Amino acid sequence: MAARLIEKVNLSAKGLLRKAQNIFKKVKEPPRGGQGLEKKISISDCLMSALAIFKLKFPSLLQFEESKIEVPIKQNLKNLFGLEKVPCDTYMRERLDEIDPKDLRPAFTSVFSALQRGKELERFAFLDGKYLLLNDGTGFFSSKKVHCDNCCEKHHKKDGSITFHHQMLGSVIAHPDYKEVIPLCPEPIMKEDGSTKNDCERNAAERWLKDFRREHPHLPVIQVEDGLSSNGPHLRLLIELNMSFISVVKPDGNKSLFDWINGFSWDDPDELEKSQDMFSFIDKEEKTHKFRFVNQVPLNDTHKDLLVNFIEYWETDKDGKASYHNTWITDILVTRENAFTIARGGRARWHIENETFNTLKNQGYHFEHNYGHGKKNLSTVFAMLMMLAFLVDQSEQLCCGLFQGALKQLKSKKSRLWRRIREFFATYLISSWEILYRAIMAANSRKVPILDTS
Repeated sequence: MAARLIEKVNLSAKGLLRKAQNIFKKVKEPPRGGQGLEKKISISDCLMSALAIFKLKFPSLLQFEESKIEVPIKQNLKNLFGLEKVPCDTYMRERLDEIDPKDLRPAFTSVFSALQRGKELERFAFLDGKYLLLNDGTGFFSSKKVHCDNCCEKHHKKDGSITFHHQMLGSVIAHPDYKEVIPLCPEPIMKEDGSTKNDCERNAAERWLKDFRREHPHLPVIQVEDGLSSNGPHLRLLIELNMSFISVVKPDGNKSLFDWINGFSWDDPDELEKSQDMFSFIDKEEKTHKFRFVNQVPLNDTHKDLLVNFIEYWETDKDGKASYHNTWITDILVTRENAFTIARGGRARWHIENETFNTLKNQGYHFEHNYGHGKKNLSTVFAMLMMLAFLVDQSEQLCCGLFQGALKQLKSKKSRLWRRIREFFATYLISSWEILYRAIMAANSRKVPILDTS
């Protein structure tokens, strides 16, 4: 944490939320429902109200609805989130149900651009100036009763029942040295309008990759993926999009590649060329790291012209007990100097599960809670706004000295910081995020918090 607790203008909660709000103001207004004054509430205020729910970690829409009538909360929503009018929960659901989820993509790119301009992204550079890009699918809704037009369906042969569900392809930029991740706009996995077929993760990945490269045409990245992605069509798409890759590869999914690799006489130095090697080293914790790699080998019998670089890695503890083993293919030329770095990049794939999905599910975001399903897009819009709130939080954790100071004092986000923010939000009239964070730090250090109660 920096010695001085400072709030960077564009990378503070105020600056980041303003960027999201500026995008929301450009979203096309859906058909207006409601009665009286509610007809005058803009879609921007509906979107910002929903974002406030996830930023403040309200466990349900009902609790937010019951709380927002209190004078401090009602005023603080205007002061800290820039809301002109706060909709009731029913009106909010009706309006957001009509939103096209694609209209929310620019909000993510706007926040991401702020991180780039602020030079904060640079610390995530991993290998040769490239950034690790991780994605994976996850579910956020499942029911046998509640469903909408865009739900995917799982038909159970045993009893003839149907499970309706929603998933998304989550994506983040990560680094092995950081717990924080930088979430990017997720890609919904759902039925398109009028479609009778389920969407799938592979199709969502293709859409996401093309959108990502269109939005960030020059950003150097390394796509880190599981074994399902080690196929010719997908790897050719990455090459076409000028994206490097580190993909898990397994013998049962690519037998011909492993037959080719295992055909070498690894113990005969005369048979090993410069493009092949085996070596190991012991680190200061007495762990042994062993590698073998081969460059420029055909992916498989079907795609013999697609040459990849193969790397295998073992880790054993000081007692000789195996603790990790994996195999990857990559387009990056493997050498003794970068083999360990490439293996670290491959292992970093778990950040999408541990630091992203597990955080959303277990650290106060209530990712799998049904805030409202709707008839069209409501469930997906809520999930995307929750991911946007997560992006704002992660950006503050990386860049905002005041947020870092409050977190350092309270130590826990879920059990202390999020709760304390809601308590102050409901008790005092607060004029800015800076005052809120300073008040939390002052109260925790037994000093009297200074709040603007005018």
